[in-house]
Amino acid sequence: MIRVVMENIVLFLLPTGLYVGYVLLTREASDRSKVLDEAPLIWLFFAGTLLVVIVLIAFGSTSGGRPGQHYEPPSMKGGRIEPGRIE
Repeated sequence: MIRVVMENIVLFLLPTGLYVGYVLLTREASDRSKVLDEAPLIWLFFAGTLLVVIVLIAFGSTSGGRPGQHYEPPSMKGGRIEPGRIE
């Protein structure tokens, strides 16, 4: 569970990290002290939220068995691996 939470936090903070990295690489050394003061934090918040929502929709599981069906995991039969299936 902690892995899922950490992945979503990283996805949420990714736009801000990219922005800060870009600004630090392109600005002069004297201008780097105010990176987050001048950042478009509202837009970065919305970009991070949108990124998390898109990933959750894209990788969300919407398929599966009907109630009462059970999952048979992959197994070894006759020296071959039989794939898992829902019965």
